Amino acid sequence: MTSLRRILVWISGASAGLGAALAATIPFDNPELVDLSRRGGTPGTHHVAVDLADPESWPVVDKDFRQRIEAGDPELVVFIHNAGTLTPLGPADRVDTSQYTRNVLLNSAAAQILGHSFLSAVSGRDCEQHLIMLSSGAARQAHEGESSYGAGKAAIDQWVRTVGLEQQRREHGCRVISVSPGSLDTGMQAELRATSAEQVPVSSRFRELEAQGLLAKPESVARAIWSLLDRDLDNGTVLHIRDIT
Repeated sequence: MTSLRRILVWISGASAGLGAALAATIPFDNPELVDLSRRGGTPGTHHVAVDLADPESWPVVDKDFRQRIEAGDPELVVFIHNAGTLTPLGPADRVDTSQYTRNVLLNSAAAQILGHSFLSAVSGRDCEQHLIMLSSGAARQAHEGESSYGAGKAAIDQWVRTVGLEQQRREHGCRVISVSPGSLDTGMQAELRATSAEQVPVSSRFRELEAQGLLAKPESVARAIWSLLDRDLDNGTVLHIRDIT
């Protein structure tokens, strides 16, 4: 990829897992890279400390988008929304209500609100703009015990399809896509494998994948996700990582 004069990149959840891998494999020289997360600590990033399951944090991110964009004249602006949670896993009628509420706020509401904020911040600007939303196979295939997670990812996919159509009408529109990264060797996957068959029946399949060494490495998937910026994809595309590797 070509190194541009000023590059702004935000990654939500860049403190661990796929988010940290995305930060480590960023294919640009000297970008301004921002980690939107609670913990931070990822090398090479500016940390904006936010709990994205808390609606009070969303205006903080909105302000950061606008201030950093206004502070310079970026030629490339990217937001990868990667943050998400599986907790709580289990049947919807049996899991903790407060945890379930946080899941819905982070996986569904935060994705749409932050996506809206980013699009508003870049609207009308004559620069290359990309918004990548991380989805999941659970958006397409119902998995018992993952109701709020699967519903949130399905909401992301439909949001991307709709907003992609809207952005096609803009003279300087943002390209918006959704990508499912597949089964990765991350802490989130470990959480899923640790559940019982009563909580999440499909968890046994992921234990088999791990035993067979078939979980993908976050760094290889991160590089494939970065390659999407250079691929000829329609605005509003929803795809799986296997479609591009």
